[in-house]
Amino acid sequence: MIWLDSLQEFGQITLKAIARMGRGNLFFLSVLRALPSLRGGTDLLAQQIYSVGVLSLQIIMVSGLSVGMVLGLQGYNMLVDFGAEQSLGQATALSLVRELGPVLTALLFAGRAGSALTAEIGLMKVTEQLSAMEMMAVDPIKRVIVPRFVAALISLPMLAAIFSAIGVLGGFFVGAGLLGVDSGAFWSQMQSKVSFGEDVLNGFIKSVVFGVVAAWIAVFEGYDAVPTTEGVSRATTRTVVETAFAVLGLDFILTAVMF
Repeated sequence: MIWLDSLQEFGQITLKAIARMGRGNLFFLSVLRALPSLRGGTDLLAQQIYSVGVLSLQIIMVSGLSVGMVLGLQGYNMLVDFGAEQSLGQATALSLVRELGPVLTALLFAGRAGSALTAEIGLMKVTEQLSAMEMMAVDPIKRVIVPRFVAALISLPMLAAIFSAIGVLGGFFVGAGLLGVDSGAFWSQMQSKVSFGEDVLNGFIKSVVFGVVAAWIAVFEGYDAVPTTEGVSRATTRTVVETAFAVLGLDFILTAVMF
């Protein structure tokens, strides 16, 4: 019967999803257990920080500047109706530090660095490099996964901070340079209203949580990918989609808890 076949198919999909979640959790625990081994692999860590962090700077800076300029323009158009255009610095900084900086950085990171990590690890699996490491008594978790995981975890909060800083400058250029907002009022309002403990620190916590999730998904999808060209391609796509869903969902939860 049609409904019975549909129910059976739904059950298979559900069981596969549960099995993937179980493998992902066990994989995450394996990565955490292997973290102490990184003390002797600082060169690998530095290489990965350059690969996933430094090489992502261009898109982060350009995106941050663009978002900040748009925030400055739109914020001014809304605030000027209430005679509060001098609060443009506060509105721009709070929007970036609390929400847009961590969230957009995580999404851009997933699209640029996360997908690259998944593809790289997936290709190692296709070419049996991971199996060769195991045959030589080299743990691929310690050698391949941990440096990339930690590099992503370190890079994302730093990129989020750069995104927010460049965004504030973009809002300043538009507000003070093009729309005539007093530059002193822009910076003084931002300094007096943006709290380090409540705003900056909470934004940093968000970026760290997003970094853990983005790094975890990226390396797991590569490690768990089907060792074929199509399998690596699908794993790369899943990395971007799953990271986006996870970041957006966690952002709502963290915002509700923090603010």
